[in-house]
Parts: sequence; C-alpha cells; structure tokens
Amino acid sequence: MYDPTKIAALRERQEKWNQKAEAKLAKAPERKKGFTTISGIPVARLYTPGDLPGSDYEADLGFPGEYPYTRGVQPTMYRGRFWTMRQYAGFATAEESNRRYKYLLDQGQTGLSVAFDLPTQIGYDSDHPLSQGEVGKVGVAIDSLADMETLFDGIPLDKVSTSMTINAPAAVLLAMYIGVAEKQGVPSEALNGTIQNDILKEYSSRGTYIFPPQPSLRIITNIFEFCSRHVPKWNTISISGYHIREAGSTAVQEVAFTLANGIAYVEAAQKAGLGVDVIGPRLSFFFNAHLDFLEEVAKYRAARRLWARIMKERFGAQDPRSLMVRFHTQTAGCSLTAQQPKNNIVRVAFQALSAVLGGTQSLHTNSMDEALALPSQEAVQIALRTQQLIAYETGVTETVDPLAGSYYIEHLTNTIEAQAAEYIRKIDELGGAAAAIEKGFIQREIQESAYRYQKAVEEGERVVVGLNKFQVQEPKPTGLLRVDPVVREQQMRQLAELKGRRDNGAVAASLSALGQAARGEENLLPLILQAVRVYATLGEICDTLRDVFGEYTAVSTL
Repeated sequence: MYDPTKIAALRERQEKWNQKAEAKLAKAPERKKGFTTISGIPVARLYTPGDLPGSDYEADLGFPGEYPYTRGVQPTMYRGRFWTMRQYAGFATAEESNRRYKYLLDQGQTGLSVAFDLPTQIGYDSDHPLSQGEVGKVGVAIDSLADMETLFDGIPLDKVSTSMTINAPAAVLLAMYIGVAEKQGVPSEALNGTIQNDILKEYSSRGTYIFPPQPSLRIITNIFEFCSRHVPKWNTISISGYHIREAGSTAVQEVAFTLANGIAYVEAAQKAGLGVDVIGPRLSFFFNAHLDFLEEVAKYRAARRLWARIMKERFGAQDPRSLMVRFHTQTAGCSLTAQQPKNNIVRVAFQALSAVLGGTQSLHTNSMDEALALPSQEAVQIALRTQQLIAYETGVTETVDPLAGSYYIEHLTNTIEAQAAEYIRKIDELGGAAAAIEKGFIQREIQESAYRYQKAVEEGERVVVGLNKFQVQEPKPTGLLRVDPVVREQQMRQLAELKGRRDNGAVAASLSALGQAARGEENLLPLILQAVRVYATLGEICDTLRDVFGEYTAVSTL
C-alpha cells in the first residue's frame, strides 16, 4: 500500500524528529517513562505509515461487508439501521421484570436482554436450600414455564429480539421461550434472538457451570442441530469474551480466548455431523467495551479479521455469513466505581462510543449505580439515552469505520491480531480450548493479567478517577434498588401451587424419558421441550441431567 522507498525516507525523518523530541524532554518531560495500552502493548509517541510494514489494503482491510470484514460485516453499517439497543434487565419476580421490559420498550429500546438470578443460572429452583439469599438478586427468578409466561406477558415474541444470558441450563430456558411462543400462537420458525450458551468461558472466568465439559458440549451441539431445523433465525450461541474480560483479561486475551472457544464449538459441531456452513451463520459473539478507548476500537476490528481468516483457512467455510463476527457489546461492569458513581455515566459513554466505532451489532450500556446495586429506573433511562445520543446526535454513524486508516488504529489492529493468533497457537498445542481450561492455562493467564492491572491501580500507575485520584468525601448513596427477601417466599409458594395443579404423572414420564435419552446419544432438545410443556421445573430437569452427567469440579490453578 505504501512505496518502500518513501517509507524508508520517512523512517529516517521520523528518527530525526524523535531525537529532537528527546532533546526537549529535559525541559518538558513526558508524564511517565513509557506508555502502554491496558494489554501492555507499547504506545509510541507518534505513528506513521512506517509502522504498517507490508500493509495491503485489499488483504488486510477490504471493504465493509466483504472479506476479511475488518471494516464491518455490513456494507452500509449504521447508515442502513442502528445497532440493536438492548438493556440487560431482570430482577426479583417475573411480574416485576415484565414491567421493566415494557418500560424500556416504551423508552425506545429495540431488543430485550434477560438477566437471570443465580439459582436459575446454575439450574436450581427457588425452593432449593442453596437458593436461599439469592432468589431474584442479580436477575429474574425462573422456575418453570409458568414464570416465563409471566415474564413475557403482553410482549409479542414475533415482534421483538430477545437475548438471554444463560449458559449451563440454556437448553431449558430456550425450550421455555419456545413454549411461551407456542402459547402466543407464534411458530418457533419466527423467533429471533440469542442464547449465550457458552459454557467454556464459565469454566475459566465466571463459574456458573453445572455439568462437565463433554456433556455440556453435547447439549450445546444438540441446540445447534435442533435450532438449524426448528428455530432457524435464532443465534444458538453468543461466544463471550465479556466475562473473560470482566475476570481480568487483557483485550488481546479477550480476543484470543473467545475465538479459541469458538474454534472448539465449531469442532464439536463438526464431530456431531454438522457442517461448518450449517452452524457458522448462527454463531454470534459478545465482547466487552473497556476503558482504553482506541485499543477497544482496534480490538473489534482485529477480532473480525482473525475470525474470518480462521473460518476460511482452518475450516474451509464457503458461506460468507460463516466468516462474519456479528457481536453484541456491553460496557465494562468491572470499570464502574462505587465512588462518585455519576462518573460512570461518562465512562459508559466513552465505552459505548468505542463499540460503535468498532462496528457492534448490538449494545448494552451499564447504569451508573451498578457498582452499588441493581440499576434504578432513572439510571437505566440515562444508560439507554447514552446510546440514543450516540446514534442520533454525534454523527459517528454516518460513515462506515471512520477511524480506519489511522496509523495508530491500524498498528493496534495488526498487533492485537498477531498476539491473539499466537495465543491460539499455544492453545492448539495444549489440545484446544477445553484441554487448556482443564490444564488451568487460560485461568492462570487471566489471573496474572488481573493481578498486574490491580497492582497498577493500587500503585497509581493507572489512574481511576475518584478511586485512587481526585477523591472527595461523599454522602451515603440513597434511592438504590433492593430486592426484598420476600421474593423467595413468593416463588416457593407459586412453585408449590404449580406442583399441586399440574399433571405430575406426565412430568414424571417426561423426566424419565429425558434421563433415558441422556444415557444414549439422541438429541435432548425435544425431550427437554416436552418436559417444559408439562411444567416440569428447571431444577427437576437439571437434576435429571445431573444424575446422568454428574457435576463439574473446578481445577486448581495453583
């Protein structure tokens, strides 16, 4: 792309310029000796075409909507339509969450994103002893199809796109969603949305797993197969770097470990007899929008290009949709501070802007008070308005990939791709993502990065405004949203009533059939769906599978 002779001359001039700049440092020293991104990538004082050796526009960037998709997966991007504006929401009971969803839709939200409470995430009903103190706290409690019917009451499922952040019991929650649609008269073929369904990152980063890796991968590929035939518009997995980053990874590690997990899912699907171009178009991704603004923009571009190359060169994908990284973004919850929480509005705005400049397809903006409690209605509205301000007022949506061609952005994009590819090479040598997790490699890498970042904050090398610099005395926060412990009592009462009026013979038969199928090799989704339809509970279904598959025990990384 650049004339080698001119590049050589430019580098000579740049070296002389650097020498002059260094001579001035005695009088006006820079803030610190060296600068790096959060990923530890050195940041030079200045970037020129000399920092892009061998750059080839067609091979490395191309055009939006064309391989290698560095500049975006759609030719018009936001000139055609804005990203889907989601707000991750769910708390207490299905009734209360339903009211919040309707409020958000009235405020201009264009997609629902469901947060489930911890018992639901690990496959326990609200009346389980381990659920005590957790029901409805970090999301909505869903024990059965009856709760799901209430959650989406008055919300036409053929008109909204719904994302569900659920992993180990994803098959059960998807079956419940299909069951609600059936009650509304909506065929499964018309449903549009996503289940996270990414179990590998749970083992390394988040911890809401149930079953060991191999049966978990079986259930995931069962979902792939079932949805390819019955729910064709559904994104069957959202391969999540978000929680990897929240656990403390760098941007480079977020890309590498996310795509390594993606490789594992494609390989598992192929072993189950599914072609790469059957599942490839329904894969989606989920990334974090962190604090290092320009590194984040470059991260999304690098992830798109690297995945396109992996799918084309490693798996031989032919369908262009199989090569595309379509991704949801959420701003970084780990970056929010309980100190001076209104500062979080600004943090979130910059993070959201980086996601938009990086070409996200869907976005959730965190609320300013989430470091203290579940978000209040006012905070949620401000978070949604942040997206709307970016979309309608800033002008950044009017051209595609507006930061392309910046010498620094392209250098960062190349560096992140190269370093992430090197991580993937190491993971391949260890036997793939599942093996790397079993050996503790990915966990150790994340832990070490988290330690380095925390050490830098504590030593003041990285400034967090209001936390380690510019502190003020603050009054105790008020008006925070708290979930009443009575929610568990209400859920337990409703569960008892459900079990008293349902056909328990049909429930027992459906669970027996599911257990028998789990011991064999058939697809479990039709059996789970049948159990859901007769109002078997989430806990009953998961316990049936626990009896067959067992439970996973985390490996030590010490």
